[in-house]
Amino acid sequence: MSDAILAPPCSRKAASSRALKPRALLPDAAMVLSAMPVPAVVLDTENRFRYANPAAELFFQLSFASLAAMRLGDLLPEDSRLFSLLAQVRAQDAPVSDHDLTLESPRLHRRDVTAQGGPLPEMPGGVVLTLQDGSKAQMLDRQLNFLGAARGASAMAEMLAHEVKNPLSGIRGAAQLLEQNASEPDRELCVLIQDEADRIRDLVDRMDMFSDRPVELAPVNIHQVLDHVRRVAQTGFAVHLRIAEDYDPSLPLVWGNRDQLVQILLNLVKNAAEAADPVNGEIVLATAFHHGVRIAVPGSQERVHLPLQISVRDNGPGIPEPVRETLFEPFVTTKRGGQGLGLALVAKLVADQGGLIECDSRPGRTVFRLSMAMPPAGSPETRPGHWP
Repeated sequence: MSDAILAPPCSRKAASSRALKPRALLPDAAMVLSAMPVPAVVLDTENRFRYANPAAELFFQLSFASLAAMRLGDLLPEDSRLFSLLAQVRAQDAPVSDHDLTLESPRLHRRDVTAQGGPLPEMPGGVVLTLQDGSKAQMLDRQLNFLGAARGASAMAEMLAHEVKNPLSGIRGAAQLLEQNASEPDRELCVLIQDEADRIRDLVDRMDMFSDRPVELAPVNIHQVLDHVRRVAQTGFAVHLRIAEDYDPSLPLVWGNRDQLVQILLNLVKNAAEAADPVNGEIVLATAFHHGVRIAVPGSQERVHLPLQISVRDNGPGIPEPVRETLFEPFVTTKRGGQGLGLALVAKLVADQGGLIECDSRPGRTVFRLSMAMPPAGSPETRPGHWP
């Protein structure tokens, strides 16, 4: 999923109307391409965008109206392999494909892309180009791993609570008794034992947050949650930072748990505040409606739709590549003295609400995105999620 800072995604109604505009140019092709779930564009001989379907608008994070004023070279450097593919299509007048492409520039950041181009008979020199983002499938695989890791942490929490806390109380009590008759140097050691016992107990208590408890879900105004999180942050740990907002005011309510959403977003904003540039630090809170991810429910033909996107972005140095793959697993951290439970807990809380979380990171830009569901049909208070 791209994390480029570009024009805000178009609304659903606007996207539909814009998708109809190029049909005067390519009536049959446009009707077919607009129905495709994969990003598809039509480029003329100068690589100008003559058409983009709704999936392509999401891929580039630009509306068709914006793309129509651009060349592909405005989004990608000249040495991109994608231009070689287009040249081959035109030279051979035949379809050409390429895999494992990296489309990276200040405006675009995509990896593991499969590109397929074919000549367009109705437009001499024109090319129909489809782009499939393999990182989406990888993100879903990682999400399943996160869920497995969270379940493992739950089992560990239960074991620790039962096997550790009871003998730990005995150790602490014995240290207190020894302290009463100990010499000054030995008394310091007794206090150290008690302090360490308390630290282990607190760690076990934190692990207990991973236990499987039923979560009560309801329609939630996510903008009110974000406003609360922003006020908490700016009066505390993010007082030195600028927090900007980029909200879609027409966003529907989110199907989730308000208290857990506050906990999730506070954790993400706190991490962003710690990572943001120390001189010109900035955090951006954003919401958008995307067609989102549809996940098959095991054992049925039902698919869960997650079109509501909430993101937290910072301008820090980024997350190292080796850490990124296991970022949401327990005990993984880049902080000195960190315990690596914060993001693991976030991943579990998001999963408990039926959502997905992902991270895109590179130097100067790290984005955590939540993909959440809308309330099911018949739920109360299904008005848009913007505050009054």
